[in-house]
Amino acid sequence: MAQPTLFFYDLETSGLHPDSARIMQFAGQRVDYQLNKVGEAFNFLIQLNEDVLPDPSAILVHGIAPQQTILEGLTEAEFLREFYASIVTENTTFVGYNNIRFDDEFMRFLNFRNLYDPYAWAWEQGRSRWDLLDVVRITRALRPEGINWPLDSDAKPTNRLESLAQANKLNHISAHDALSDVEATIDLARLIKLKQPKLFEYLFSIRVKDKAAQVIDNQQPFIYTSRHYSSANLNTTLAIKVAPNLSTPGSFLVYDLRFDPTPWLKLSPEQLADSWRFRFDRDLEANPLLPVKTIKLNRCPAVAPSEIIRSDPETLKRLNLDMAAIDQHLKTIKSRDAQEFAGRLNEALEILNQEQSARQQKRKTTLDARLYEGFYNDHDRKMLLELHAAKESASKVRDLRDKFSDHRLAQLCSFYLARNFKRELSESERSGWDKYLRRHLLGGGDNSRLALYFKQIADLAQERTDARSQVLLEDLKLYGESLIPADYTGEED
Repeated sequence: MAQPTLFFYDLETSGLHPDSARIMQFAGQRVDYQLNKVGEAFNFLIQLNEDVLPDPSAILVHGIAPQQTILEGLTEAEFLREFYASIVTENTTFVGYNNIRFDDEFMRFLNFRNLYDPYAWAWEQGRSRWDLLDVVRITRALRPEGINWPLDSDAKPTNRLESLAQANKLNHISAHDALSDVEATIDLARLIKLKQPKLFEYLFSIRVKDKAAQVIDNQQPFIYTSRHYSSANLNTTLAIKVAPNLSTPGSFLVYDLRFDPTPWLKLSPEQLADSWRFRFDRDLEANPLLPVKTIKLNRCPAVAPSEIIRSDPETLKRLNLDMAAIDQHLKTIKSRDAQEFAGRLNEALEILNQEQSARQQKRKTTLDARLYEGFYNDHDRKMLLELHAAKESASKVRDLRDKFSDHRLAQLCSFYLARNFKRELSESERSGWDKYLRRHLLGGGDNSRLALYFKQIADLAQERTDARSQVLLEDLKLYGESLIPADYTGEED
């Protein structure tokens, strides 16, 4: 069996949304548990497909032009072959900086549209995930000694990787270069492990769902650090589980014990749902948000037993926690009046879920975005393994296309062929792909994807007058122009 290792990785992408944007750079470095490097670093550019328009704002951040990925990069299929051959080994823990909510999502969608199981890479054969950003947050909250903690321009706590690297003189040559970010993340992990080894080891141990559940699901308050909590309190509170989340297996509804539960306990499901909705125009003083959050075990929550701070006045002061008030709120949340609160919370959540489902149904969803419509059955997973067992070919993809039980996979096969086997497409396949590209990029006239793309470039060119930005924006314009068919007349429906 392979020795346990951590694989630190980072991505640069063509936009923020993993269901529509693409990975343009993937970099990673394997280390042992002592954080010593194992082997050489990985650093790949990945080609943009011709049906993808990058977000110009994203390109201005990392500076990778689409043309560079096409000239120097691998196709997505080529990259994934290398990924599974060299990186996805037994007992690997994948680690990043905000990877649980960003990079890992991009990896799931990448696997989905390229006919791999979207999840197996992160959990089969003893593999797991971990996120150093929440490790940093909870370390700052509970055990900050020995580490320099930066503030932003408004004198508020910030945990940006580049700020932490600068404050602690870590190696970070170029922010928003994936490999440089990986090096900085590893150095930051080494610093935390050196200065707070017990906390580091504890947090690594609870990345496993069963271990985290033991802290959360025991009817006792626990420390919880989350981006959803105020930075003024170092993103940390004392919470307690009030109910399982019936709509999402492996998750719980937890109450923030900073707040008196009394005003919420008698509200109807409809009133609770209204209190749960976040709106930018909401007056939080007049209409405070319901202090309940979903905690998902598969997202490596940063949690710890409350006992470690209960008699620690310095930490309680740092986190602005009043234990007398916490204990009173805990007593209230466990009272007879609160017994039906859990059921009404789940009814409120169902109201919100139905609203979200209705909004999603109104959206035009592309095939590439349909990852979360369901899991593959064993038959389809077996066929996907068969497809990639040896170097796949266009004929092999065609042979399997009509044998999948999940209709998404049959449709994805056609996209996979067009994106990865252009020279092997039949005349009808090529014609169908060309028609799709015209409709996808040019459909809608003045509101087409290409038209809006060129408008965004023009607007940014007025704002960003520095030489670097101007060169990148010109490259982006040329890239968009290269996607326009030679016979296009400007009258596409």
